[in-house]
Amino acid sequence: MSHDSQIVSQFVELRRAARRRLLQMHYEAKVGHIGGNLSCLDAILFLHHFVMGEHDQFVLAKGHSVGALYIALWSRSYLSDADLQTFHKDHTHLAGHPVAGWSPHVSVATGSLGHGFPVATGMAMAKQLQGQEGRVYCLMSDGEWQEGSNWEALIFAAHRQLDKLTVLVDVNGLQGFGSTTEIASMGELAQRIIAFGATVREIDGHDPQSLSSLLQAPQQGFQVILLKTIKGKGVSFMEGKMEWHYLPLNADQYALACQEIEEGASS
Repeated sequence: MSHDSQIVSQFVELRRAARRRLLQMHYEAKVGHIGGNLSCLDAILFLHHFVMGEHDQFVLAKGHSVGALYIALWSRSYLSDADLQTFHKDHTHLAGHPVAGWSPHVSVATGSLGHGFPVATGMAMAKQLQGQEGRVYCLMSDGEWQEGSNWEALIFAAHRQLDKLTVLVDVNGLQGFGSTTEIASMGELAQRIIAFGATVREIDGHDPQSLSSLLQAPQQGFQVILLKTIKGKGVSFMEGKMEWHYLPLNADQYALACQEIEEGASS
């Protein structure tokens, strides 16, 4: 088996366990944001297991998908099952949006959309000015491009050629109250970003081979990676459904979702 094949095989098993634990955590907490977590979980998992090193930093701009980040940290043994059981509870570090400072892996508080990319831009600029090792990886939502602050950050990052910054965009096409096209269309997002001087790549955000080929290659220069994803990926009754932006799972839905994840009906 080749090295790439080993990584893909390892990732598929990691993903199955991560999806199951994500569903359990949200079911026990009785809270939503499951659909957006499942759309970005693959990318966050891959970054934390196969890409990021000790000098790299991660910013979760779409803070409402922090469940996916907690599960990625759990899968790296930075969080325990006991920690996950406190999710969304009083006095926990594992709030519904990232709280900065309690872990070296959660360095930025995000929640209000449009803040993460500008902060990541500043972090990458600091690394560049101080000659520090490592890159800054920032994961955004596609709906977040409706926030003007992101376009200001894009202008700055492209102008400064921030070669230590990689921005990933979870392009699932849905936001809390409809499709991104219906709410405020970005048209061809790739073309708009390219027009600002950035390098843009587009891949299937659920395909481990594509993630491996792009993210494990030497990262050079500021680039934006558009991840084509599916909201609620892996659970048939959630996939592509806007309502799973907010809905929690009931007992029957939880049982069915776990069964589908276990059977790998939708990889």
